Amino acid sequence: MTIFPSSFDPATRTRWDKLLGEVVTIAAKHPDAVFASSLAAEDMLLLHAIVQTQAPIEVFTLDTGRLPAQTLGLIDTIADRYGAAVKAIRPDPAAVHEHVAQHGEFAFYESVVLRKACCAIRKVEPLRRTLKGHSAWITGQRRGQSVTRVELAESEFDPVFGLQKYNPLAGWTEDQVWAVIRALDIPYNPLHDQHYPSIGCDPCTRAIRPGEDARAGRWWWEQRASKECGLHAGNLKAIDAQT
Repeated sequence: MTIFPSSFDPATRTRWDKLLGEVVTIAAKHPDAVFASSLAAEDMLLLHAIVQTQAPIEVFTLDTGRLPAQTLGLIDTIADRYGAAVKAIRPDPAAVHEHVAQHGEFAFYESVVLRKACCAIRKVEPLRRTLKGHSAWITGQRRGQSVTRVELAESEFDPVFGLQKYNPLAGWTEDQVWAVIRALDIPYNPLHDQHYPSIGCDPCTRAIRPGEDARAGRWWWEQRASKECGLHAGNLKAIDAQT
């Protein structure tokens, strides 16, 4: 049972209880479901829900080799707080070396093509490898995060990786996420307190400015509609259909 402060908003309690039920349902329907955690605020909330329900859902994160120290530190925090292990999935070292040798260490600043090539090696291929053989995966995406996610469904078939995909926080707002995090004292990345609502690789992330959307600090040198790394390629197809 979740213990909220007595003054806590009843609507948020209801929303949290609904999320717990959704986690249990996903695990029952897909005993091999896995949770791809970026260790962002939304994903820490989902991890808390998974631990609380004791759902047998494996949790992993994509360690690209360029994550901020604050992000990596959450893996130890999770182990200490929850006694849970987050599996770190890393890219093929040979592929990384070849790409850097051919294009340079910071080639992603030069073009969207080279940036996506870097993401493909450090994130997409490791994710594909990890999802192989599973029937479902879970993400912490929300519709309010960016223009590429406004049509996000809570449940959808992922044609890129060939399995069911669940986005149980799709309809949550940023304020709703943080209300639960504060109420339940869920640990989170300290960079969030420094105006980093969305955190990726260190050289590809900056703090956002007042009025910018949550993902404005990701690949800030690119146009808004291109800001997906390939893990959620279906989001870009939805944008293309609107233009």
